[in-house]
Amino acid sequence: MFLEFLYPLVKYFTPFNVFQYLTFRAAYAALTTLLICYMAGPRIIEALKRLKVGQTIRSDGPETHLKKAGTPTMGGVLIILSMIISTLLWQDFENPHIWIITGSFVALGLIGFLDDYLKVTKHNSDGLSARTKLIGQFAVAIAVTLILYFSRNEETTLLYLPFFKNPVCDLGVLWIPFAVLLIVGESNAVNLSDGLDGLAAGLLLFVFIALALLSYLSGRADYSAYLGIPFIQGAGDVTVFCLAAVGACVGFLWFNAHPAEVFMGDVGALSLGGVIAVISLIIKKEIVALIIGGVFVLEAASVILQVLSYKIRKKRVFLMAPIHHHFEKSGWDETKVVIRFWILGGLFAIIALSTLKIQ
Repeated sequence: MFLEFLYPLVKYFTPFNVFQYLTFRAAYAALTTLLICYMAGPRIIEALKRLKVGQTIRSDGPETHLKKAGTPTMGGVLIILSMIISTLLWQDFENPHIWIITGSFVALGLIGFLDDYLKVTKHNSDGLSARTKLIGQFAVAIAVTLILYFSRNEETTLLYLPFFKNPVCDLGVLWIPFAVLLIVGESNAVNLSDGLDGLAAGLLLFVFIALALLSYLSGRADYSAYLGIPFIQGAGDVTVFCLAAVGACVGFLWFNAHPAEVFMGDVGALSLGGVIAVISLIIKKEIVALIIGGVFVLEAASVILQVLSYKIRKKRVFLMAPIHHHFEKSGWDETKVVIRFWILGGLFAIIALSTLKIQ
């Protein structure tokens, strides 16, 4: 909004010139979401309490979690609202990438909202059936993927791997199922990680900071040529969205830190997880994004391994899955698990960014 309506007035008021700078808009997008979350957080938490939107705790989980029963959930609504407002204020409306990213973000958020709503109204931890939730996620993922595919450029279907300067192959039409599975998988991986106070929000900080840097570099012809990464027209503006997500996660973490006053819920986890995949598809960092979100991959892998092991061997690999609960069951304090996972998340982000020069 500011770029479209205020920047044209620069001939009358020269300070409006700042709105043309991507870094300025990205920084203030982060500040906007942070302030909205900080100021609106207490009101939204209080509203959730009045509506009795409380979390239902699994009976087979760590005993320390039982005291969290009734804590307001669906806090991801705060993240989504702050990011929509920030996007409307600071984004370039003429950039098609932004509409695709925002649309997928909101659509997956609606699925998560419905799941959370059913959980609190039924007073159990089931919500939507796994089948129904997956159908919704696949529908959104297919729609987004087809839009990207039919508006593709010469880079869209190419597969880049870390440590390789040139694409390893052109997936062609096979890029469609690859992209769909990536969106659905990343969305669910983040959702699985949202089980401890501050865990998912803290990890998402590292992911979106790294994606912001990658988007900025991919949108600059000079930097992308120097680094040997694909130049993506318009990818620079994705930086604004990524930093808006950083601000929103910081603002939400203020209320979600242990002991949490509110939980993110599926409405936040599904939307943020899915949009990570969409951004990575646009800027051609699909595999690098999996490294950045390595903790999310480990969380999802632990669940898959646990299920397969029990079905095949009738034995469990972990005391409880996802793996963060395994460490809790092993005697680790919840805060220790969260901080150590944050450290691991930061290391994954550093490793992923280091691949820019090791190729």
